[in-house]
Amino acid sequence: MQTIHTINELRSTLTSYRQSGQTIALVPTMGNLHDGHINLVDQARRLADITVCSIFVNPMQFGAGEDLDAYPRTLAQDSQRLTAANCDVLFAPTVSEVYPEGLQEQTVVHVPGISARHCGASRPGHFDGVTTVVSKLFHMVQPDHALFGLKDYQQFQVIRKMVADQCFNITLHGVPTVRDQHGLALSSRNGYLTASQIETARHLYRQLSLVASDIRQGNNNFSSLENNSCQYWESHGIRMDYFRICHYQTLQPMTELTDDELAAADHCVLLLAAFVGKTRLIDNMVTSRPI
Repeated sequence: MQTIHTINELRSTLTSYRQSGQTIALVPTMGNLHDGHINLVDQARRLADITVCSIFVNPMQFGAGEDLDAYPRTLAQDSQRLTAANCDVLFAPTVSEVYPEGLQEQTVVHVPGISARHCGASRPGHFDGVTTVVSKLFHMVQPDHALFGLKDYQQFQVIRKMVADQCFNITLHGVPTVRDQHGLALSSRNGYLTASQIETARHLYRQLSLVASDIRQGNNNFSSLENNSCQYWESHGIRMDYFRICHYQTLQPMTELTDDELAAADHCVLLLAAFVGKTRLIDNMVTSRPI
């Protein structure tokens, strides 16, 4: 595996691959890699000739008081994992390489509408940081394919709109969430949790599964499902940021859909963000519903 830290070297390397007719897949990450990330690399290798994994802890997507300084930076271990996974290129730029004029002078890529709700409302500016850095990575790498984990479901939908609106010639792939044997979604932030907090966090998946089952059986009382679920999680020591049952593409809450929109919505997504201790976790589940 080749490790690259500058845009110029990256472009030179990838140009040679591209000129020889090889296709390129990009897996953007912030490092501290777990099995979910490695699954993305495995999927990328099936899609393209050359797999690029970027590792960049993006300061632009962290708000005031969030865990930017504490976010794990484990480049040596990550490099070993990527080598074992047969990744071809690790791109690990510095902040000054990505934002040479500083964050205040950086042109911002803003996706309206879909980025304003849910995590966008809880973390103002977060998705602007995500779409700006992903746009820059797309320009740097110019991949044929880009892969994202669907644990960050809203992020994937925001990026999908950005790709369409900006006419990127890239095929996006949303890869299903990798979970532990008890259903907890793998996340770099799970490393902040104690053993007892991990047990607490597993209640997130258990209740999501029950709600999804109710919806598949025709339960349309979305407000009640949301309220009862939040009460369940709070009773188990989980502090909720939000829980919403939404249209699986627009992310508009099902409670806000018109009768005609509801009648046509054959799938919905359960979106949540919650705190276990001081650690903010997100999860989701897509389910079908009878129409």
